[in-house]
Amino acid sequence: MQAKSVEINVNNLDEIYEFNKIAKQASGAVMYRQGKAVLIAAVAIDEKAVDEDFLPLTVQYIEKSYAAAKIPGGFIKRETKPGDFETLTSRIVDRSLRPLFPDGFHYPVTITVMVVSSDSEVDMQVAALHAASAALYVSDIPVTQSIAAVRLGKIDGELVVNPTLSQQDESVLDLLVVGSGRDVIMIEMRTIASEVIDDIEIDPVLDPVVSSVPMVLEHQECNELDEEALVEAIALAKEKIDAVSKAYESAFAEFVREPLALEIADEKIDEVLYDYIAKHFAEDIEKAISHMAKSERSTELKKVRTKILEQLEAEGLEADKELVSKVLERYKKTVVRSQILDKHIRADGRKLDEVRPISIETNLLPSVHGSCLFTRGQTQVLVTATLGDKKDAQMFELITDKQSRSEHFMVHYNFPGFSVGDAKFIGAPGRRELGHGNLAKRALEPAIPLDFDGTIRLVSEVLESNGSSSMATICGGSLALRSANIEMVDLVAGIAMGLVTDGERYAVLTDIMGLEDHDGDMDFKVAGTSKGITALQMDIKLGGIDLGILKDALIQANKGKQHILSIMKEAEANIQESTALPATEHFSIHPSKIGEIIGKAGATIRDIIEKFEVSIDLDRSEGKVKVSGEDKEKVAAAKAHIQKIAEAPVKQQMTYEPGKIYKGKVKRIVDFGLFVEMPDGYDALLHISKIAKGRINDLQERYKEGDEIDVVVLEQKGKKVELATPEYLA
Repeated sequence: MQAKSVEINVNNLDEIYEFNKIAKQASGAVMYRQGKAVLIAAVAIDEKAVDEDFLPLTVQYIEKSYAAAKIPGGFIKRETKPGDFETLTSRIVDRSLRPLFPDGFHYPVTITVMVVSSDSEVDMQVAALHAASAALYVSDIPVTQSIAAVRLGKIDGELVVNPTLSQQDESVLDLLVVGSGRDVIMIEMRTIASEVIDDIEIDPVLDPVVSSVPMVLEHQECNELDEEALVEAIALAKEKIDAVSKAYESAFAEFVREPLALEIADEKIDEVLYDYIAKHFAEDIEKAISHMAKSERSTELKKVRTKILEQLEAEGLEADKELVSKVLERYKKTVVRSQILDKHIRADGRKLDEVRPISIETNLLPSVHGSCLFTRGQTQVLVTATLGDKKDAQMFELITDKQSRSEHFMVHYNFPGFSVGDAKFIGAPGRRELGHGNLAKRALEPAIPLDFDGTIRLVSEVLESNGSSSMATICGGSLALRSANIEMVDLVAGIAMGLVTDGERYAVLTDIMGLEDHDGDMDFKVAGTSKGITALQMDIKLGGIDLGILKDALIQANKGKQHILSIMKEAEANIQESTALPATEHFSIHPSKIGEIIGKAGATIRDIIEKFEVSIDLDRSEGKVKVSGEDKEKVAAAKAHIQKIAEAPVKQQMTYEPGKIYKGKVKRIVDFGLFVEMPDGYDALLHISKIAKGRINDLQERYKEGDEIDVVVLEQKGKKVELATPEYLA
């Protein structure tokens, strides 16, 4: 087939897809263009299926430095380890495309998306999703649906469809919805904090001293969304997705390759064996399911499987271990779901809207700035907060930026194998760890003070996991921040919700555990303050979801979130300040005094830092000063010393009479002369050439700092005074 391009202009995106032009040996490929951005997406398949019952899909989103006309920084001048943005984008593409593959498809597939030309206004995540979807849709893999992504922003109170990157900087909402037709597959959402200025009219009757003049009040808002507003935004996204995904499928149809003759694994279950297990082992399986811990439940189910195999053999029936395992897993899933839908009973005995027991301990680590041990059921995280200066920020680069950026709030999530009973080596964080940490960061960041002028690092160590350790990280992280004395706008809590439906009935589950996540139809995580939602992540295993059900689920999630927040607020009231917290003083001086605090060539500020063992940050434009150190008394003394310098009266420079002799003091000796303190306190340079008629070999032998000497003023130009010695003029 000849190369051909397709232009699609929908939802504020002008896209060009070029087919049959590049990577012709791949199963499917496309060159995607939007503005100056060019992406290459290619799909490859291994036609040998794996034995395990899962889809071995790998997605790689790679940004090439040359795409932005850059050479990679550092010692190695080629792309190496992917950055966090690349990893998170790969994860988003994976979660969006995975549901499109048919059940029983167990062939290894790799989808690669490379950015080969960048554009500072193009949303690379949306571009990557569309490019990858197009390559997969036209490939010889039996995928018959195309996805579409819509990002919604909120600027000046209005929803904006697919805002440019510069518009996203002005937005207080970031909502990414991915779907196919009317079906929503994935949702990610966060809010962005902003300063709000209110004008308040003062009533002269109530306050006759003050005339009726508008007062300006600034406060920070997390810009939380309530359930109604979120559902309306998702409804708008669904409408836009439906239009564009149909346009894609129609435009790409002529480029779809002949599907490969692949054998799809038979998902049918041996009905005879299924009925046999249901008849003889139902009670054993229900007891095994009631074990909440994954490791315990797995052990008990293995015991049941052994009993089934032994009984089958005793009765002279066929006993295939792999088949029994498969049927047992299917029956277990049926039991879990029927208990929920028919009896409104969960495996651990909770009500559908009941949150597991919660315990909280704060500042349990004596040498840490802030810490929290948060336990919810069998999920437990230890979250620590460490405070640093601006220089401690994480530097990173985006392909769409000309300059590097600094990350001043970091959330690092670690998931060791022992948290689920696995004997596994702890290595570098994977995509899951980065994704969970990023979700927690997006939830907490709107509540961090916008005027915080340092760096914060949160680290979550998952010690035990049975259902949503990422939400526990948000709860523990919020309290770890408060334990480190960070004045948050509000506490933030997170809760994981689930859904079970048979098409006619449905049940929403609050605070799901691992079993319900595995056997349910939807997993969505909701985080926010008492006022609303700051972050949300949703993966839907169904073909789609009714917005009415989604609204019910969000309302139930809010109820659970408020319950958790009430417990967190009790814990917050009992926080004992950590003795490890650095002392910090924030104060202001007149901006004109900043120069005196710094001193000539930084001499004054260096003396203060060394004398009081503190670090000092200065804002020249606004006169703001931050003094930090480990010793509170030394920090207070440094503050007092700086304020004394700032409050000293401004020195007035004298007007000197040329040719007149004045008394001065040697302040500093340098190779080229002496700095002399004049009677008015200002320093003037006595150059070595103006000291004596002949050459002086060593000033250090002739003068000592502090010596009083006579000097003659030759000339004064503003603050600059030219000196000589009487000896030189004689």
